[in-house]
Amino acid sequence: MQRITGADRRVRLGIRHHLACPAAHVETAASGVLGLHSSDPVSVYLGAQARVGRFDAADMERALYDDRTLVRMSGMRRTLFVVSRDFAAAMRCASGRAHATAERRRLSGMLADQDVTANPEAWITKAESDVLTELAARGEATARELREVIPELRETLRFGEGKTWGGTMGVSTRILFLLAARGAILRARPLGSWISSQYRWTPTRSWLGDDLPGLDPERARAQLAYRWLSQFGPGTFNDIKWWAGWSARDARSALEACDAVEVDLGERTGWILPDDIGPVEESSDWVALLPSLDSTVMGWKERDWFMNGHDKQLFDRNGNAGPTVWWNGAVVGGWAQRGDGEIALRILTSVPTGISEMINAKAQRLHTWLDTTRITPRFRTPLEHGLRS
Repeated sequence: MQRITGADRRVRLGIRHHLACPAAHVETAASGVLGLHSSDPVSVYLGAQARVGRFDAADMERALYDDRTLVRMSGMRRTLFVVSRDFAAAMRCASGRAHATAERRRLSGMLADQDVTANPEAWITKAESDVLTELAARGEATARELREVIPELRETLRFGEGKTWGGTMGVSTRILFLLAARGAILRARPLGSWISSQYRWTPTRSWLGDDLPGLDPERARAQLAYRWLSQFGPGTFNDIKWWAGWSARDARSALEACDAVEVDLGERTGWILPDDIGPVEESSDWVALLPSLDSTVMGWKERDWFMNGHDKQLFDRNGNAGPTVWWNGAVVGGWAQRGDGEIALRILTSVPTGISEMINAKAQRLHTWLDTTRITPRFRTPLEHGLRS
């Protein structure tokens, strides 16, 4: 098998994720990582800021809410992403639709077990129909506005009874997730500023001018695997299986469908597209400050070739990445914004003086860009928490 070293992979990462070579537009930056991670809305904007040469928050607003060339939707691992319109259908059919089936089954069981209704399937169908009717009449509405007029959405369900992580959840969240996973509705502009996650919901057809096309799931998985390999490859079987949220069978079938070939990654076997085996020309030195949950750091399950052993400080206990500092495709530290706006850095791997100066310049650029905006990651990591304190 062809040998591809960690250094080769890091060169590919920098170029293809627009960290070594900035993108001209937010659409290009999003496509470079297949989708900007959006579970924390701040990650979308900071991820674009790190990848686009001259980025303003208004550029993302335009792409998402005016031109609608980018779409915010649930995809791999039931995670929110901001993706290009040409990728949205493949992502939904390869990942989102399966999640909807499993979630509907789970919700149906909870409704029956907790005596909310004797006919959960009919109950869910009615709630979905009422949401679609209300959104068609209004154009857009928040979850709170929908709960005010649809009684079913005001129900709450218990989960994890007797467990430390147990609690309650609103049915509105589950019903809206089911409709979004089906492709019937989308998240539109949020209330407040770009750091807000209080999204308005809108019918997909009225927002995009048409429904998202339906694709055969097997064909969609092959497209997803091909796109992942083109931007994140080479990667291991565990990488693609975890990232896409697939079963081993589906991951294996998708790799076969896009003619992926095996390569030697050192201590493990990887997969790559057949026309991508050759060497990649190195770029000049680059540094980047990436936000929590950035699509690059969350792009692989097996991350030892770029994490430099800093996982425990830069990830929380559930596997969520915090803000990271990068140099030439490897993580060398972390960062946080303090209450006064300062971007505080902690470098964990020794870097040359010139690189340290580049990192400090990036931190100052981010400080200037954020101006008076204050951000706090949704998922706190030991290093980020310590820097803020």
